[in-house]
Amino acid sequence: MPAAQDNEFVLREDQGTIARVTLNRPKAYNALSLEMMRALTRTLEAIGQDTTIRCVIVEGAGKGFCAGHDLRELRSRTDRAFYEEVFETCCQLMSTITHLPQPVIAKVHGIATAAGCQLVATCDLAVAEESARFATPGVNIGLFCSTPMVALSRNVPRKRAMEMLLTGELVSAPVAADWGLVNEAVDAEALEERVTAYAEAVASKSPHVLKIGKRAFYEQLDQSLDEAYRHTAQVMTENMLARDAAEGIDAFLEKRTPEWKGA
Repeated sequence: MPAAQDNEFVLREDQGTIARVTLNRPKAYNALSLEMMRALTRTLEAIGQDTTIRCVIVEGAGKGFCAGHDLRELRSRTDRAFYEEVFETCCQLMSTITHLPQPVIAKVHGIATAAGCQLVATCDLAVAEESARFATPGVNIGLFCSTPMVALSRNVPRKRAMEMLLTGELVSAPVAADWGLVNEAVDAEALEERVTAYAEAVASKSPHVLKIGKRAFYEQLDQSLDEAYRHTAQVMTENMLARDAAEGIDAFLEKRTPEWKGA
């Protein structure tokens, strides 16, 4: 069912325990204007507080997923304060996705370039049409994709990330899948089915456990091996003390479907 909309540029529709968030500037290839990034951040923050939602799908209206920042908006101003606001807002948006308790899946068609590619890389999972293309083309227009580089370099091998950043060339969806930028590249007719399958699989799990696991995954990434093991040992202890761990293990042993309590 449709949820209360933040504004016309970001649409939310809840389907049971799955929230669909649509970038809705199709004529601009869903370019991330300052207003749109703020609205998307607010929408995701609201979802993060909604305990009925267990998974989020982010997609784009029209012919493409997202073309990155709104270049016309960027050129409409020349003051440093405005540019700082734009890029800090973008970073806040990406951080919101990473810290959201629910897993986020990107459903990609058409193009995902610059900050749009960053958005895909930031999402926890991503599925793309085989015809979709990805790029960090800022270098072509004199604006190196430095913030997209953060998410990109944490998803694909270093030299592949540098290849995209230094050349600005488009990468096909099958190549993006091979590099690890997306989970799968599928036929256009299968995109909705595969994204829904991922979302339903995720949504069937304990929301409390998903929150614990997603947080721990990103926390341990930048830790040393020994630090990561110490940290995740504590996380598993915390997890084991949760009611949903007891319920899940008991259900497995008793060969029945678990009834999650969300705690």
